[in-house]
Order: sequence, then structure tokens, then C-alpha cells
Amino acid sequence: MSDDATPAEADRRPVAWGIVGTGGIASRFAADLAHAPGARLAAVHARDAVKTGAFAGRTFGTPQAYGELAGFLTDPIVEIVYVATPNQTHAALAMAALAAGKAVLIEKPLATSTADAEAIERAAVASGRFAMEAMWSRFLPAVEAACSMVADGAIGSVRRITADLSYRRDESADRRLFDPAQGGGAALDLGVYPVSLAIRLLGKPAAVEGRWWAAASGVDLRTELTLHYDGAVAQLSAGFDRDGDNSFVIEGSEGALRLDAPFLKARHLTLYRGGAARSAIFGPQRVPGPLGKAVDRLPFPGRRRLAFPFPGSGLQFEAVAAMDAVRRGEGGSPAMPLGESREVLAAMEAVLRTPPQGR
Repeated sequence: MSDDATPAEADRRPVAWGIVGTGGIASRFAADLAHAPGARLAAVHARDAVKTGAFAGRTFGTPQAYGELAGFLTDPIVEIVYVATPNQTHAALAMAALAAGKAVLIEKPLATSTADAEAIERAAVASGRFAMEAMWSRFLPAVEAACSMVADGAIGSVRRITADLSYRRDESADRRLFDPAQGGGAALDLGVYPVSLAIRLLGKPAAVEGRWWAAASGVDLRTELTLHYDGAVAQLSAGFDRDGDNSFVIEGSEGALRLDAPFLKARHLTLYRGGAARSAIFGPQRVPGPLGKAVDRLPFPGRRRLAFPFPGSGLQFEAVAAMDAVRRGEGGSPAMPLGESREVLAAMEAVLRTPPQGR
């Protein structure tokens, strides 16, 4: 940024991105940068030069393709690195980017352990660069609206949060999700979403308990967590063993909010007041299939359904938040601080340290 740039110009200046990885989430992120004002995709890196070149050729911004990490990290054009590689590589790549003087956005989970999360925090502080977990669902308009409504007292004091995020996966077909060496398991792949949002709403839990079931590979096939707070509780679960309800319900003393399924990509938020609050928990969306969805749209006293449409996959909102922070010279985001990412991992570790069910 020029020393002569005004604050308004600084807020609008383009920001150049580099992406590490060429998989599905990297492709969606690259496409969604087209919906992030001021974003430019400048470079991409992966170990497979053929895949890297092919990715660069079909994505937004016609980026420079790098087969070597060193060349990618020393490209002076790149300001923010988005790490979109398998879970077990996140910490090392994030710290390499920070050491190279780049800001970094790390795909969820931030790391596979609290120890690695703490190492990323130290590296970010030492470098003075921005670092954030790419928990993209936190930045969706529907989720931000839910958090604002809770903070404003729209449903009174929060008493209970319930959420499940489960998608049936076959161990023989989805090997990465079940591979301990690649940071597999339902908790790291899916559980981070409900736990992160619960911590966003209620803060660090006073106590954590739960249970888990092991897949044949030894990773968690399903994990259930209970986060205890003074006057509130969050009952959360995630698994590869079934297709779940996949909504997120916040019960308060004066009403309830439901992020409609699948809540991790929510485009609708439903507010319940008075006696209607029970339908947030036992209502028509619990009826599977089109019938439940049709009934859920019918008028109902005390219920208000709000729509938050957006183009693309929704990854552009986290990108905008990261760019705004970098433009302002900030080291993190108040909406997704590294400390909360660490607390998410700590909660899951507390459960996964216990013996699995059935053993």
C-alpha cells in the first residue's frame, strides 16, 4: 500500500491470493474469490505439477502455477496464502507461509492437535502477520445474523444448543477421511463445525464430556460432545455412520433460533418465539425428505423464517474478512480468533482421549 493512500483507498485496494492445494475445497475457494470484491488469485502451488497447471488454467484469475513451495512462498505478489491441503499438513504449511512473511488462511481444522495450534499462534505473533482458521460457516450471513440476534437478546438467555452434523461415508471408498496419518476422523472433518459455532456463541466451556465410536482404522466414526457452561449446555455430535438432521438449534429463555440444514452452509435462519419454540426442536424439519421441507415453509404462529441467499459456495465471506484484516494491518479476526480454534481442538481432544465405546 502506498504511504499516500487514504483509509478509504486502503479499504478498497486489491489483495493477491495464493492457494496451496488443488482439491475440491481449493477449487471452490478459487471460484468464490470472484464474489469477493478486490480479490485476485495470483498463484497456486501443489506437488503435482500437472495438476497445478491444470488447476491454474481453469480457475479465476489465471494464476501463476508453482511446482515448488519455495518459489510460491517467495512470490512477492502473493499477500495471503490459503492452505487447502490434507489436515495433517496444515500446521507446517501455515508456519512456512508466516515465516515467509505471508498472511495465512488455514482450511479447517486449523491443525490436528492443540500443540500444533499453539505453534501456529506463536508463529503468527512472531511474524506479525495475519493468521486465521478458514471456518467459513462462521462468516455466512445467516450465521452472523444468528449470532447478532443472540447477542441482542432476541431469544433471551441461551439455555441449550443442540446440533448434529453427520454424513454417511464408506471407509473403503473415502480412505482419506478414515486415515489416521492424514488427520482423518469425524471430529476433525465434521465435528469442528458445531463445536466452533457453540464456542462462538457461548465461549470456552467450563467442562467437556462425551463419547466416541471407532472405525476399523482407529479414527472416530462418530463423536458426541457435551460442553457445559454456567446456565447452559451444548450437546453436539458428528459422524460418518449416518445421514443426520444437520441443523443447529439455539434454545433461549424467550425463544429459539434454528440454522436450517445443512447449517454449515446455511441460507435460512428461523426465529421462534413463545410456544412456537418447541417446533425448533420437535418441528416439521425433523420429518425427513420433501414433505418435511414443504411443511416447514407453511405459516406458523410465532415462527419467522429468514432467507440469506448468496452466490457460489459461501467461501467468499471468510476471504473478505481476511482481506479486510490484512488491509488494516491486523494479526487476526475477532470473528474467528486463533484462541477459539485451539479451544475447539481441546474440546475434541478431551473426548477422544477416553476409550471408544464398545472396548
